[in-house]
Amino acid sequence: MARTRSENYDGIYLGILTNAAALFSAQGYMRSSIADLADACKLSRGALYHYFDSKEAILFAILDAHVREMIQRVEAAVAEGGSTLTQFRNVIRTIVEVNAKSPHEQRVLIHDLPFLNEHEQQAIKNLERQLVDIVTDLLVRLDAEGKIVKRTKKIYTMILFGIINFTYTWYDPKGGIGPKEFADTAVELFLNGFAPGHAAKSVLANRREKA
Repeated sequence: MARTRSENYDGIYLGILTNAAALFSAQGYMRSSIADLADACKLSRGALYHYFDSKEAILFAILDAHVREMIQRVEAAVAEGGSTLTQFRNVIRTIVEVNAKSPHEQRVLIHDLPFLNEHEQQAIKNLERQLVDIVTDLLVRLDAEGKIVKRTKKIYTMILFGIINFTYTWYDPKGGIGPKEFADTAVELFLNGFAPGHAAKSVLANRREKA
């Protein structure tokens, strides 16, 4: 006879993912034992195994849920429509907002993905590729000067992700700059540069020196 789920099954399941992500983020996946997980989740080992077969299954569930939420929200941002620039801005805002509310999950994604088996790693990487493809498509559509070609497409996209994906190491969303303002600053910096006028003058000066 199949075991029935308790009324609060989903809440406990999500609580395990949240507490496990915080634990893995704080002390690392490999240094976290099942006993540590049970303590962090305020569950017995038996209760923990009722939801997940292994520590690796918990890690996979954390990463799968995190990336799927990101994709779902980014797709919704694109579906809101507007100009390509508006869609791009909304997508970057969404990514920053999700990362800001999920710093533990983002840290675990970046640091602990290699601890999954090869099949599970590939499943997460396939999801990440969906997200990257959405952003790349928007960048290509914004590229009026033809800077993005086959050779440089990945470079431009990953530079952008480098700006917004490692904020968990230093950014405080409760500080003076909120996620929306941070995202808009990143968009402005990436698309227009920090000092475009100064850069243009430097280029002209170099040309004059060479002439």
